Amino acid sequence: MAQYKLLLPKMGESVAEATIIKWTKKPGDHIEVDDTVMEIATDKVDSEVPSPVSGKLVEQLFKDNDVAQVGAVIAIIETGEPEEVKRDSPKAAAGISSEQDNIAEPINGQNGQVPFIEELEQKTAPGSAERISQRFYSPLVKNIATQEGISNAELDQIPGRGAEGRLTKDDLLSYIQNKGQQSPSTQSTTAKQGHAPVSEPFIDSPKVEVKSVSGGDEIIEMDRMRRLIADHMVMSKQTSAHVTSFVEADVTNLVLWREKIKNSFEKREGEKITFTPIFIEAVVKAIKDLPMINISVNGTQIIKKKDINISMATALPSGNLIVPVIKKADQLNLVGITKAVNDLANRARNNALKPDDVQGGTFTITNVGSFGNVMGTPIINQPQVAILAVGAIKKKPAVIETPQGDYIGIRHMMFLSLSYDHRVVDGALGGTFVKKVADYLESWDLAREI
Repeated sequence: MAQYKLLLPKMGESVAEATIIKWTKKPGDHIEVDDTVMEIATDKVDSEVPSPVSGKLVEQLFKDNDVAQVGAVIAIIETGEPEEVKRDSPKAAAGISSEQDNIAEPINGQNGQVPFIEELEQKTAPGSAERISQRFYSPLVKNIATQEGISNAELDQIPGRGAEGRLTKDDLLSYIQNKGQQSPSTQSTTAKQGHAPVSEPFIDSPKVEVKSVSGGDEIIEMDRMRRLIADHMVMSKQTSAHVTSFVEADVTNLVLWREKIKNSFEKREGEKITFTPIFIEAVVKAIKDLPMINISVNGTQIIKKKDINISMATALPSGNLIVPVIKKADQLNLVGITKAVNDLANRARNNALKPDDVQGGTFTITNVGSFGNVMGTPIINQPQVAILAVGAIKKKPAVIETPQGDYIGIRHMMFLSLSYDHRVVDGALGGTFVKKVADYLESWDLAREI
């Protein structure tokens, strides 16, 4: 039987490593071509790793929460093909000798120099307090157990309520709290009967002291994506001198036009047309007029971007935010922009974006109006220098100027808010740009065909 070494695939130009979130296949499972083997997370996006071959998963070389480098061997799949097939493996194609292919792979893949399982078992005496447990524990659970002086043997006795009986941090923290409240005999009885104590609020971090919270307050540890967002936002405020300019736009013609064509457009294209692609089209036109808003900063250098890649802030069901990118938006018509917006938004909400989908943006637009907000002061999406927030469209009484005189009428109005980096974008450019976007929206042609 041949063994195929599954490598962590390249996921983008700037992505060098990924964190293993979850294995969807376990040793012994049969795998078909393109079956998802594991779910991974990068600093850009979460994604899946499919298998390029069919066979049986023999070995997982990384555990949940481990970090693997791009190109590292992450699993061994027994293909059932002749042994010569090994020469077609990625290593063989790169000119690596068959002797190297026969070397046992490390347990956790760190630096390629770690003890093998057999060596670990020899160094640890069976039955000792520090023996290797056959039960899987996450790094966080192990860290908490070490801090609390809980041995592997004691961990094995704590009932788990995770997948396949896995011990979660909730289980361990509840056990620790009850351990101080119960007598030794009570603790033993609880463990033997398999009763899981009631979970208490906790701080989910191996770097902070674990404490329960009283008074009804709850401490919720940030998930991985929220920590990345937090770091990115703080970095942006520390990097750029933020200034925000506001313009109110009369988008009555635009609203009436969309209402007129939306049903026929959906019937013809199979896509709904929202206001977002219309806003993006106006932004692209304004960037063409004022290209110095489509730049980035590298030290004392200003990098003027050739392509206009529009980043589109998208809220996720989890409450987090992700910013997929419409590449070369200036080369798309309104139908193309609409399809790109809908595709990226749908894949973002279904956790199906690829790392390349969130890279390379040159200007960001965020629709705060979708939450009923009339305006905002968005934070610049580094390394870009500007971000536009579009507010909710509201009916308002407004002064309408005509050759015959002014009068009051009900109009559809909205605010545009542009935050920009005052290091390289002065008020004249920033203010002119946001007014230019408003002008394109206000001058919408009611007779436009699409």
